[in-house]
This record gives sequence, C-alpha cells and structure tokens, in this order.
Amino acid sequence: MKNVTLSADDELIELARKVAKRQHTTLNEAFREWLRSYARPNDAVSDYEALKKDLGYAKAGRKFTREEMNER
Repeated sequence: MKNVTLSADDELIELARKVAKRQHTTLNEAFREWLRSYARPNDAVSDYEALKKDLGYAKAGRKFTREEMNER
C-alpha cells in the first residue's frame, strides 16, 4: 500500500474525523473507500460492500422466523 500526502484545512480535517468516528471508521478508511468509488464509479460490487460496511453497526436484536422474513 502506498502512502499519499494531502493538504487540507485543519478544521475540515477535524470535522471529517468526527464524521468518520460517527460512522465507526477512520478518516484513512473513509478516504480509501472514496478513492475506490472515485476510481471505479460504476462498480456495483464496491457500492454494495461500502453500504454493507456503513450499515454493519445495525443489529436486529434477535433472529427472525422464516415467516417473519417472508412477510410482505
């Protein structure tokens, strides 16, 4: 993995770190995810993986029955 040095306003970096923390990630990982989506804008698999990662904190609290999962 290669390191990249970027320049940005200190206040903007701190705000971005707070957003990343609320999303249970780091600023580095958020940047890597952004870079992947920027490099491959139409990659449905990476979009799905990013969504799965973003929602990874959500828990149902219990296991649903087959009938409950098939309800419409």
